[in-house]
Amino acid sequence: MGILTWIIFGLIAGAIAKAIMPGTQGGGWLITIILGIVGAFVGGFIGSLIGWGTVEEFNLKGMILAVVGALIVLWIYGKATSRG
Repeated sequence: MGILTWIIFGLIAGAIAKAIMPGTQGGGWLITIILGIVGAFVGGFIGSLIGWGTVEEFNLKGMILAVVGALIVLWIYGKATSRG
């Protein structure tokens, strides 16, 4: 996948993850894209561990893996930036 595809993939995965897990996490579109891209890598890693594949193509399975990874990254990001 090209860099532009990863950015678009990350934006979509990050936006879906933020919609599923809204909260007080700060950050705008840039953070959402970054979390989505990192989440795509995490999802691909998890998918390869459980034998479900990787995030190498723009398809439904890859999007599900990316969103799951983005949810994990978003949760970690929320815990790391929470006050209290």
